[in-house]
Amino acid sequence: MNTKIFLGIQIITGLLLVVFGLNGFLHFLPMTPANEQMGAFAGAIYQTGYIFPLMAVVEVIAGIAFIFNKYTSLMAVLVMPFMLNAFLAHSFLDINGIAPSAFIVCSLLVIMFKNKESFSLIFKASK
Repeated sequence: MNTKIFLGIQIITGLLLVVFGLNGFLHFLPMTPANEQMGAFAGAIYQTGYIFPLMAVVEVIAGIAFIFNKYTSLMAVLVMPFMLNAFLAHSFLDINGIAPSAFIVCSLLVIMFKNKESFSLIFKASK
C-alpha cells in the first residue's frame, strides 16, 4: 500500500514537472501578474539567458524520470535546487503562485525519503 502511495505522488510530481518544464518553452499556461519585487527578480534571472531554459530542461527530464520510475534519486537531487528556489522566491517576494512549488518541494522530500537508501553513502562518516 505504501509503495502505491509513494509511486502515485512520484507520478503526479513527474506530470507537474513535465507540464511546467514544457511551459518554459511553449508558454501555454497564463502567468499571474507578479508584484514589483518578484518581477525584478524574475527579470534578472531571465536576462542571464540560461537559467530558465536550463530549469525547463531539468524539469522535463526529471518529470519523465519520475513518471517512468528511473533514476529518481538523481533527478530529485538535480531538480530540488530549482524548485526550492521557486518556493523561497514565492514565499519571500510574492505569495501568489506558491502552491505548485510548495507541493513539488514537499513531494520531492517524500521521493527522497522513499529512496533514502540511495543517499546512505553520502551521509556515511569516513574514518
